[in-house]
This record gives sequence, C-alpha cells and structure tokens, in this order.
Amino acid sequence: MSSEEKEKPGLNASSKASLLRLWRGVGGEVDINCDLGEGMGNDALIMPFITSANIACGYHAGDIATMQQTIEVCLKYQVAIGAHPSFYDRENFGRTAMNLLPDDLYDLITQQLIIFSEVADSFDQKINHVKPHGALYNLSAKDKITAKVIADAVKDFDAALILFGLSGSHSISEAKKTGLVTASEVFADRTYGDDGSLTPRSQPNALIEETDKAVAQVLQMIKEGTVTSVSGKKIPLVGETICIHGDGKKAVEFAKAIHDAVQKKK
Repeated sequence: MSSEEKEKPGLNASSKASLLRLWRGVGGEVDINCDLGEGMGNDALIMPFITSANIACGYHAGDIATMQQTIEVCLKYQVAIGAHPSFYDRENFGRTAMNLLPDDLYDLITQQLIIFSEVADSFDQKINHVKPHGALYNLSAKDKITAKVIADAVKDFDAALILFGLSGSHSISEAKKTGLVTASEVFADRTYGDDGSLTPRSQPNALIEETDKAVAQVLQMIKEGTVTSVSGKKIPLVGETICIHGDGKKAVEFAKAIHDAVQKKK
C-alpha cells in the first residue's frame, strides 16, 4: 500500500464503522450530533457530550478560521467531523428556501464539500459525514429531486461519506437509492407534525425549550421508536442519530442532559 492509499489518522474507516454500530443500536447506544462552527461561541462546551459534529461550510455561517477551530476541538474530543452545507444565505442563516436548478444545486453542494475537505485535509483528516442545513435540509426531506441532487453530489464527491437526513424522508430514501450509507436523524429540540415532518419554525410550538421535555422525547425515540406529534399522535420513526441545534438557547444544557440520559440507559 502506498503512502497515498494509507488511511489518515483520526476518525476514518475504523471510527466510521464504530459510529455505524452506534447508529444501528448495538449495545443500546446512539449517536448524538450537533450543528457547530456557526459562531455561537459554545462549541467547546458542547463537544464533550456529542459524537458527531456538523460544521458550517461558510455559506450560512462560519469561515475557514471557524472550520479550523471546530475541527481542532473535534479532534480533542474524538468527535466525528462532518460537513454542514447550505444555501448561500448568510443573511438569513440558511433558513430561506431557494429555487435552484438541479445543476446549480449540485454545484452548490460540491463547492462547499471542496472548501470543507481542504480544511479537513490540512489536519490530515477525512470528512465522516454530510448533513444539509436549514432550508436545504427541509427541502431535501420533502422534495425527491432536491434529495436526489444532494445525494448524487455527495456520492460523486466521495462515495464513502455518510449522509444524514430526516428520518423517513426523501433525504434518506433517495440517498439509499444511490448506494450511500445513511443515518436517519431525529431531533431532540424540535416538535413533529402528524406526517413525521418537523414543525415549521414559523409556528410558535416548533421548538422544545425545556430540558426535561427534550430528554423525554429523546428517550421515547430511542426506547419506543416513536415520537409524539404536536397533536398527540404517536408516529413511528427510525432514530440512528439525534440532533441538538448548537444555536439553541439551552444547547449546552440539552447536550449534557441528553448525553447523561443516554449513558444511564445503557
């Protein structure tokens, strides 16, 4: 094996396999991820309590310096390094949907993966996973074409990448069709509609802001494979990775409480 073919140190092939075992529930454990590198100032406080970080690629938040800083902390705590691409929308934090042609969307994803991978390469690290951000994530969940374009862009860039997407959505089904490994994502700090979609942020009950409620929702998703919608309906779902938003008011408190609850469950 040449030096170019050797695995880079850190969170690469063996670490991916380990994380995938967590996602599949071996040992009753679960992956906890967080959107970081977004300028919230709390990344280092959250990092001890998660196993995967989705790092902003500069299009909705962050820059080269924040990517470098966040990767450094990931390496300190052995947290998997992931890219968090979005629409080019810094003004609205990537939470405004845009109508892009498929080729333009493909290029949008690819450009951010190139930027982020160059930063990761500077640490001699590979990217572990990709999770779209904000409006791009939501559009991918409900629109097959968007989901397929994102999956194609990720696979063409690196077929070994794991794609995070909303559990039960087009994001997961279209990525699986391409042959990508996927991680079905559920949310600790968001409420759900009866169809399994996230409650839009424009609605007043979209966010969970009480720590005990966030922990209870996580434990229900892990133990029962269900979530209770805002109308009280129990919805089945697959939860392979749990998201905590780094920009949430109680992100650090949520991360610690959920980490502790999951550890206690083992």
